[in-house]
Amino acid sequence: MQVKLVSVIVDDQDKALRFYTEVLGFQKKTEIPLPEHKWVTLVSKDGPSVELALETNAHPAARAFQKAIYEDEIPLLTFFSDDVQKESEALVEKGVVFRVPPTQAAWGTYAVFEDTCGNLVQLHQN
Repeated sequence: MQVKLVSVIVDDQDKALRFYTEVLGFQKKTEIPLPEHKWVTLVSKDGPSVELALETNAHPAARAFQKAIYEDEIPLLTFFSDDVQKESEALVEKGVVFRVPPTQAAWGTYAVFEDTCGNLVQLHQN
């Protein structure tokens, strides 16, 4: 078994596409118009091993889940970085809002930022 696709619930697919590509540096792999929304997947510029699907929160359960974990300050995603401090500084220069600045913990260095689409994202470095 392999992980090839991971979904992230977003409140606005176009806004998410801009943030994840222009700010975070992901590359769009697929964009297919559908009747109500679209199918959008992204890959990392560092290697397209796993696709990230930007899924709309149009379903009430998805919207409720997204709202609840955001309000409880639980990151929906974790991205790994070789240098969380450097990555965080570059993202701050692009206007990204961090809830938790780079912090040393027993499990490594981490930081948490807002993705502008209703989610918190964690950066992690071993």
